[in-house]
Amino acid sequence: MRRVLLRLVLTLALPAVLVALWWVSSAGSEDVYWPPLRTIVKTFPDVWTGERWRGDVLPSVLRLAAGYVLAAVAGVALGTLIGSHRRVRAVCEPVLEFLRAVPPPVLVPVIMLFAGIGDTMKIVVIAAGCVWPVLLNTVEGVRAVDAVTAETARSYGITGVAWLRYVVLRSASPQIFAGLRQALSIGIILMVISEMFAASNGLGFTIVQFQRSFAIPGMWTGILLLGLLGFVLSVLFQLVERRALGWYHGLRAAARRPG
Repeated sequence: MRRVLLRLVLTLALPAVLVALWWVSSAGSEDVYWPPLRTIVKTFPDVWTGERWRGDVLPSVLRLAAGYVLAAVAGVALGTLIGSHRRVRAVCEPVLEFLRAVPPPVLVPVIMLFAGIGDTMKIVVIAAGCVWPVLLNTVEGVRAVDAVTAETARSYGITGVAWLRYVVLRSASPQIFAGLRQALSIGIILMVISEMFAASNGLGFTIVQFQRSFAIPGMWTGILLLGLLGFVLSVLFQLVERRALGWYHGLRAAARRPG
């Protein structure tokens, strides 16, 4: 219990200090672009009503989820294929290095030409940016499967789907989750950018509309909401990761124990 409380205090200490600094430093501000934090907090419930949650926040989250899941499935499948075969890896590596060097926001106008300006475009943009960290981490994870483990599994006759599931993907899962974590942050950024380009709803669209109509406190509430959304998604991801990689964290904890 004491350790949990200490961890909670350490987690909340820096955010509390930063909020206090923001509150104090903006308290007497008369700059229209830098409103006091108390004004932003007061505006928040007036802006983010139930209707706006349904009309803007929910569509954004659904687009993010669709693009992220698409990227995760494609990245793990292609990464497993490429990482398992040396010749496939040799052929694909130059193309992967070229494509991952292209910033995803640059592709937004190109994707708009093929996918229009609807939800499909936004989902494709998010998937196109999220797929690279998942794919590259999966390739490295599959390449690094322990040779002794692989030989032992073969000697016990583990092949096919069981080999893929219990040997390859299990061994590569720590790196796959590292890629998924990176992809989550990229997905949130691309969600906002794609909605700023061409949209009639969503968080990115709403923030731009507030900025263009000089509703500056409303704009700041949108930025705060994005930060809170990223924090909640990160916490949920950690819970899933801790459960899925329980065996891995247990091994690391055992290795750190003295004696």
